[in-house]
Amino acid sequence: MTKNKIIAITGGTGFIGNLLAKAHIQRGDSVRILSRSFFPLDDNINYFYGDLSDPTLDLHSFLVDVDIVYNCAGEINNESLMDSVHVVGVQRLVSVAHGLVGRWVQLSSVGAYGKCRRGCITEKSREIPSGVYEITKTKSDNIVRKSGIPYTILRPSNVFGKSMNNQSIFQLINSIKSGFFFYPGSKKALMNYIHVTDVVNALMLCGSRKESLGKHYNISQAIEIEGMVKSLLIGLKLKRKFIRIPEFLTRAVVKILCLIPAFPLTESRLNALTGDCVYSSSKISAELGFEFNSTLEEEFKLIAKNTI
Repeated sequence: MTKNKIIAITGGTGFIGNLLAKAHIQRGDSVRILSRSFFPLDDNINYFYGDLSDPTLDLHSFLVDVDIVYNCAGEINNESLMDSVHVVGVQRLVSVAHGLVGRWVQLSSVGAYGKCRRGCITEKSREIPSGVYEITKTKSDNIVRKSGIPYTILRPSNVFGKSMNNQSIFQLINSIKSGFFFYPGSKKALMNYIHVTDVVNALMLCGSRKESLGKHYNISQAIEIEGMVKSLLIGLKLKRKFIRIPEFLTRAVVKILCLIPAFPLTESRLNALTGDCVYSSSKISAELGFEFNSTLEEEFKLIAKNTI
């Protein structure tokens, strides 16, 4: 019989951390959560309120006798806080974790590889992050690598799901509903996403399989933009056709209209809509036996259906 484990999750009330906590509770594990957000009480969870950037925070009680610590904490909005959370806070967490935890699973991002417009990114690709979030998260990964604690790093692409923070999908759905959507650039454009259920399953594999120790894994699925829009239309129960506008013309328009507050199509978003980069999940599939729970097509249908 498998011994129930003591699990500690930073960012445990967040989009991914909350589902990860519930999955471990269903397994019968004892779960601790560290979060800077207030949360609804659950008798199955031991809560620790605090922020990794707080130097007075008592991390010993949170980490003592822990089998697996999942670092899911992250600052995605305020760039001025990213270094203190992702770098300084993680260094403090690592310092306390020595001798207290069995292994560390780090939730990272494919942003560590920088801006990808073409080709295939694998775990052997060079790390050249750009942007404060991506740079500080990659620094955090390197702190974990050098910590001496048994670790695994998981790097998902754009995570989505029912309670997601990712507004770009909802913006796309709204533009499709309103009829203002158009295809920018080439028909070959690919979108990279990963459903939150798959991220949670992959994290748990990283936490349980000895083959994962000392390694990092990418996890993502790719879909052509036409396929994504078709799935969203099915979920919305709409039948519409959209025109295609050359990329150079779209970029010229975006440069002007992006000055309008809340204009949904930014330069970075346009890059995502016109690239054909792929993040390979072959390594985690081959080494840990990971399998996707569903296709992006089916998940996008459900997301769109829930907005009706």
